[in-house]
Amino acid sequence: MLNAIGIALSGLQAASRKVEASASNIANMQTPDYEALTTAQTAQSDQNGNGQGVSSQNIPKTQAFTPSYAPDSPFANSEGYVNTPNVDLAEEAVNMTLAEVTYKANVAVLKTVDEMTNEMLKTFDKKA
Repeated sequence: MLNAIGIALSGLQAASRKVEASASNIANMQTPDYEALTTAQTAQSDQNGNGQGVSSQNIPKTQAFTPSYAPDSPFANSEGYVNTPNVDLAEEAVNMTLAEVTYKANVAVLKTVDEMTNEMLKTFDKKA
């Protein structure tokens, strides 16, 4: 059961990182030269191939910037373009919803482990 707890906690951490990336992207979507973030997740397993959870990290998007024409901006290059963060509010809304669903699923796993542990302890109490 400890394995299930560890896996669920890693899922909670991954969901939290996804929210952090989306929140940062939304807060900085008008900030010139801000590198938009995405969350990369990698499944973890032991030497026998058994699942051990997920690792996650926030990394810059492949195309973090979109050139925008703004010749009056102090950040504009010689051609009048600035690097605008590649942030799509619809994509960020989907990412936040996905993080919420992931979070709820992992909390449900933790609740189930708690219920199973309590039932097991009740069984031992009845035999004593």
